[in-house]
Amino acid sequence: MPTLQAQALTLKAKLYRGFADPSRLSILEALRAGPLTVSAIVEQTGLLRTNVSNHLRCLSDCDLVTSESQGRYTFYQLSHPKIAVLFSLTEEILQDIARGIYECANYTEEHPRVDGEKSEL
Repeated sequence: MPTLQAQALTLKAKLYRGFADPSRLSILEALRAGPLTVSAIVEQTGLLRTNVSNHLRCLSDCDLVTSESQGRYTFYQLSHPKIAVLFSLTEEILQDIARGIYECANYTEEHPRVDGEKSEL
């Protein structure tokens, strides 16, 4: 049986996986300003409508966004205000360590690091 600490770490990793996809992150960033329709998200992110709809379903299933119908429109918003705070903190951290993150060879889209693998540095 996993310890509570291991369960908490697994849950945190799962949360960050929700932010890890560039399309999902783009949608979440757009929603920082407030509730938006799918059309507005498409316009702000440049993503295809089907892509936005699929990612919104994923984000909604994981409780990262909520939706509310208003007439014939559905508005999506961040499920918790601290998600926007987390993104602001991320920007502050990146101001200090962006170069190291940019040059990091451990977590690239071409070669994602898998748990237990050694990096090729």
